[in-house]
Amino acid sequence: MKEGIHPKYQPVKVRCACGNEFEAGSTKGEIRVEICSQCHPFFTGKQKLVDTAGRVERFYKKYSHLDKYKGKADELEAERRAKAEGEA
Repeated sequence: MKEGIHPKYQPVKVRCACGNEFEAGSTKGEIRVEICSQCHPFFTGKQKLVDTAGRVERFYKKYSHLDKYKGKADELEAERRAKAEGEA
């Protein structure tokens, strides 16, 4: 390895939004994360809705006009099946 061109690798504190802190190695001074192994649903086994900046509401607002078609697909499928049974 060439001397003097690589950043210093040092132990740093990693801080999570849930309050958990642990040490890791990095070239940065301090690392802040939103989700860690103490609060992530995969590791905790608990389901938790993580909505970053209202993304779920924005999605529902964007596609709310499609609610009028909600039952339409089921109706069309039933008509198609009835027609197919009538021909058979």
